[in-house]
Parts: sequence; structure tokens; C-alpha cells
Amino acid sequence: MSQETEERERTAPEDTPDPRRWRILGVTLVVGFMVLLDVTIVNVAIPSMRAGLGTTAGAVQWVVSGYALALGLVLVSGGRLGDAHGRRVVMLVGLAGFVLASAAAGLAPHVAVLVGARLVQGFAAGLLTPQSSGLIQSLFHGPERGVAFGLFGFTVSVSSAIGPVLGGLLIAFFGAENGWRWIFLVNVPIGLVLLVAIARLVPGRLDDAPRDTRLDLPGAALLGVTVLALLYPVVSLESGRRWPLLLLLLVPVAGAAFVRRERRVVHSGGEPLLDLGLLRGTPGYASGILVGSLYFTGFTGVFLVLSVFLQEGLDYTPLHAGLLLTPFAVGSAVASPLAGRLVSRVGRPITVVALGVMMAGLVALTVVVPALDGDLPWWALAAPLLVAGLGGGAVVSPNITLSLAEVPPRMGGAAGGALQTGQRIGAAIGAAVLMTTYQVAVARTDDPGTSLRWALGASVALLLAAWAAAVWSWRYEPEVSASSGS
Repeated sequence: MSQETEERERTAPEDTPDPRRWRILGVTLVVGFMVLLDVTIVNVAIPSMRAGLGTTAGAVQWVVSGYALALGLVLVSGGRLGDAHGRRVVMLVGLAGFVLASAAAGLAPHVAVLVGARLVQGFAAGLLTPQSSGLIQSLFHGPERGVAFGLFGFTVSVSSAIGPVLGGLLIAFFGAENGWRWIFLVNVPIGLVLLVAIARLVPGRLDDAPRDTRLDLPGAALLGVTVLALLYPVVSLESGRRWPLLLLLLVPVAGAAFVRRERRVVHSGGEPLLDLGLLRGTPGYASGILVGSLYFTGFTGVFLVLSVFLQEGLDYTPLHAGLLLTPFAVGSAVASPLAGRLVSRVGRPITVVALGVMMAGLVALTVVVPALDGDLPWWALAAPLLVAGLGGGAVVSPNITLSLAEVPPRMGGAAGGALQTGQRIGAAIGAAVLMTTYQVAVARTDDPGTSLRWALGASVALLLAAWAAAVWSWRYEPEVSASSGS
């Protein structure tokens, strides 16, 4: 970036919006879409990877789980690095690592190399993901911020929902044995273009960034141990291992040590990894983390269970299964931007209503499930998924907007990272709970349709908890101004 551009960044009035802000948002949303897509796109490629590498299902499962685990470990630290050193440099480093890891994954000769590349991919994604919310906090104010977060919520929802479709298309086009490789290799040319766009557009360190740029390494280590002790046992359940559950005993110990460490840093005048005062003193932030975590716990595993049901229970191809899940993505694509525009006027009730709509769609799906192995027309499956997508798309963006509305921009990256850490933990727990429910039911009933109904029932129960948290936030918390320009 030129010296003239750097000077403009330093001298522009604080209340003058950056004229390039929508282009910058476009770039960071494409980055976010690519990163979050890699969470779900590999789900339909597990049989293809097993065939291409000649390995076991348990080994391939770590291609899915390792990415989610590494991503969850780095989010808060990545956000803090962006707050301190500027979004541009952290995004360039993270995206370069993501591109190189994607190339290594696509060319992997052995499953061990593939798992290692996916871990690096996940760490790089953890650097990239929190920069989106941090940039929106810094660049957008007033009602524009709700619109920007609406587009961000659209990206989160659609990337999760459309992953199985794109994965199925790539496998169908390139073949069952090597189609999985292109799921990773396609990131390389896209990532190289994005590197140029980031270098040219994304601003560097802001004037209100923390002056102490040192990363609280002990705090980062303690938070990492806490997240690892929680996530590793969860993802291990999908591989059938039980002994990692003992690590859950470390969660309260490491978590308490992290809290004490951050308080000491604040009292000594330093910059904490995450200012825990945000949880107590920032309206909407703690409840937003709770609502988002519970929502992702109930929602994410639905795609995995439906994909397994359609492929293993009804013998559909990966592409066919992915296409049948598309209506959810369509509903999310419609609802997310609209909800982002409305949240500044409606506030928390929008998430209460949206969660109710999503649960109605899933309940309707449980009604049609018994006929799915007969001559049920495709629209009978598509209609409930469309309703669920309309509800789900209207949850993510308003919740992010309301959660971060009162957070100072200089803390936007770390605060957004904590919000997304809750989402990743919820997604991992939800996938494990729903898949375990489905598999146990299949073993006992030998009926995929009944097993799917049990899994969907578990999803609705978890979403009910998210709905209750949203109602509590609406009724009992101080009103949050979604259009705040803090």
C-alpha cells in the first residue's frame, strides 16, 4: 500500500466513513465464505477420501474434526492480534498459510499429511475469521453496521448450508477417487487473488488500536488449554474414543486460571487477551455469546445428520443429497440481509421470532420423515428446510450485531473471536450430539427414518434453549442499540 494511502488512514477524521468500506467488506466476506465453507464442504467427501487414500473412516474423520478443532483454538488470539497489529497484516499472514495448507491437502499422498495440512488450515482460518467482525466494527456505524453484519450473517449461514452442494458437485465432476482433492485445490487460485485484494484495500493499524501490541502468551496458552480440553473430547466421540472425556475435568481448572490471569493483566495496566469486563459491563455481549453458542449447537449437526441419512439411509449420491439441502441455503440467503436491515429498529425480538420459525421448520421435517423412503415428492422435504432456513438466516446476523453493538472497535477482533469461539464449540458439540443420537437410534431400531426423527428432536430441544436465552435477553437485559456507533 502506498505512503499516501497510509497517510490518509492516519489523518482521516474519526467520524468520516472510509469510502472503500463496502469494497473492503466484499473482500473480507469472500475470505470468510471460503474459510467457513471448509468446515462443512468435506462432510460429503469422506467416502471419496477413504477410496482415494485407502484409509479408515476413523482416520478420515480427523480431516473434518482437526480443522474445526484448530479453528476454535486460535479465534480469540487471532482477533487480539488483529486489534493490536492491524487487520491487513494478520489477514495476509493467515491467508498465505491457508493457501499453502490447501495446496498441501489437495496434493497429500497419505492421510497423515492430509490431517496435518487440515490442522494448519484450521490455525490459519482462526487468524482470518475474527478480522471480519473487527473490520465491520471499525468501518461501519449506525444502521450501516446492521446491514454489514447482515451480509456477514448471510455469509456464515450460506457457507455452512451450501458446503455439501459444492462438495457434491466437485466430486461428481472430478470423480469419486480424486474429486476430494479439488475441494482443497480450488482454494489456491481464489486465495491468491484475495491476497492481492487484501494488500490493496484492507486498512492497517487504526489510531484507536491498543498501544500495547504484545500478545498475552500465558493467557493465550490457558485459553487454548481450556478450549482444547472441551473440544478434543467432543470431536473424539465421532471416532468412537471415550478416554478423552477425562480431559473435561481440566475445563473448569484451566478456565478459572485464564480468568485470574486476565484480571491480573488488567490490574497491572496491560492489554489482556480478552477484556472480561465486556462480559459484565457490555449490554448484550454475554447473552449474545450464549444465544449464538446454543443456536450453533442445535443447528450445525442437522446438515451432517441429513447428509448421512440421505446417502446411507436412502442411497442418494453426494450431489443429490447436497441439492436436497439447498432450500435451507436459499432461505438463509433471503433472510440474513433482510434481518440485518431490520435489527436496528426491531432489536432482540427478531432473534426470538426467527428461532421460533426455524424450530417450526424442523418440527415439520420430523412429520414428513417417515415417508422419505417412499414416493414423497422432493418439495415435501424442501418446504420445511426452506422455512428452517428463513428462520436460521434471521438469527445469525441480528445476534452478531446486538452482541457487538456496544463493544469498542479497538476490542472488536478479540470480542468477535470470543463470540465465534462459542459458535465453533457449539457446532462441535451439536454435531457430536446429533450424530451420536442418530447412530445409537439406528443401532437400536435399524430404521434410518426413526433415527433421523430422534436426531431432529434433539436439535429442536437445543434450539429451545437458545430461544429461552433470547427471550431472557429481550425481557430482562438493558436495551441494546443495534445502531450504536461505538
